[in-house]
Amino acid sequence: MSSVSKYLGKFLTSPYLALILRVYIGGLFIYASMYKINYGAEFAETIAGYQLVPYWSVNLLAITMPWLELICGIMLVAGFRAKSATVIISFLLVLFTIAVFINLLRDSPISCGCFSSADAPISWMTVVRDLVWLGMCIHIFFFDKIFHVENRFTAMLKKI
Repeated sequence: MSSVSKYLGKFLTSPYLALILRVYIGGLFIYASMYKINYGAEFAETIAGYQLVPYWSVNLLAITMPWLELICGIMLVAGFRAKSATVIISFLLVLFTIAVFINLLRDSPISCGCFSSADAPISWMTVVRDLVWLGMCIHIFFFDKIFHVENRFTAMLKKI
């Protein structure tokens, strides 16, 4: 029994698992940002549907948030400042989870708007999904140690 828990603990703290999760979360945020960047007006309507931010800030959020998601996603996939990107994505996931949670309590019939304007309506599964992704980000933050672009660049600079 102890050998099973030993291997399970070794697997859960593996930097290779963190690398897989890093590429997955980075790719996910790159994919999610594509729709929002291309259809900014629809994304602004989605943000307005949540009724959580002042009306004057809806367009600003609809323009800036997808680009933040894209940049952080690329940084995660490339392994450039991955911890910083993970913290920003985690913060976004916390905001998304709170927004969905509040609207579930209000019983608002809105879609998530995560990947398109025609997403399924928000549900408790949306909250669970976001919390699982948040857990993946926490794992990345603590155990991601391999294949970072900045480490290779720093090593190359030391040789020069």
